[in-house]
Amino acid sequence: MAEEVKLFGMWASSYNLRIELALKLKGMPYEYIEEDLSNKSNVLLQLNSVHEKIPVLVHNGKPIMESLVILEYIDETWKNNPLLPQDPYERATARFWAKFIDEKIQPTARNVNLAEGKEQEEAVEECCQQLKRLENELKGKSFFGSDTVGYLDIAALVIAFWFEVVREVVGLELVTEERFPILCKWIGKLQNIDAVNECAAVNECRPPKEEHFNNIRTRFEAAKADSK
Repeated sequence: MAEEVKLFGMWASSYNLRIELALKLKGMPYEYIEEDLSNKSNVLLQLNSVHEKIPVLVHNGKPIMESLVILEYIDETWKNNPLLPQDPYERATARFWAKFIDEKIQPTARNVNLAEGKEQEEAVEECCQQLKRLENELKGKSFFGSDTVGYLDIAALVIAFWFEVVREVVGLELVTEERFPILCKWIGKLQNIDAVNECAAVNECRPPKEEHFNNIRTRFEAAKADSK
C-alpha cells in the first residue's frame, strides 16, 4: 500500500522549509497544503489542537507536530540518506545545537530587529556571541553534517536564508565575512548547486526572494507597531 504523506505549512516559514527539505533529501513524495496563518483551516486546528501552528506532517493519517520532532520522525521512518549522525554522542550534540538555534539564536535575533539604541546594541552583541558558539561546530567541516547536509544544517537554514532577507528589511547585517568567515563559507556552499547534490534540493525549497522580502517586511512592520 502506498504511503500517504501530507505537509501542512506556510511557504515563507523557516520551520516549513526544514520539513520540505528533509522530505526531498529522503526522496519521499508528499502532498503540500498551504495554510493561511491569518485564517487557519479547521483541518490544521484539528491536527494540531495544542499549538495550532504549522508545520504539521501527516503520515498515513497520523499527525506529527513541531519541526525538530518532525525531522527526527522523518529520519527514523525513512532510513535512506540519514540526517542525524549515527554516533550517539554526535546525535545528542546535533540535537543540542538545533535546540540552541530555536531557543537562543532566533529569539535574540528577533530582539535585534525590534529593539533600538542601546538595547539593540546589547542584543547584537548577545546574538553574535551565540552565532560564534554555533560557528565553532563547523570548524574543519564542509557542513554541520560533515560532508553532507544533515539534521543540524537543516535546523540552521534560518541563518542561511532568513537572516539575509531580514538584513535587507531592517538594514542591519549580523552574519558578515569579517565576523563569521566559517558560517559565511557554509552559506555559500548551501547556495551553490554545483558544490554538492543536496544543494539543488535546498534551493528548490528556498522561498522566492522578492516575495519573501515583502512578507518579512510586512511582518516586521506589524511587530514594530505592536511593540509600541
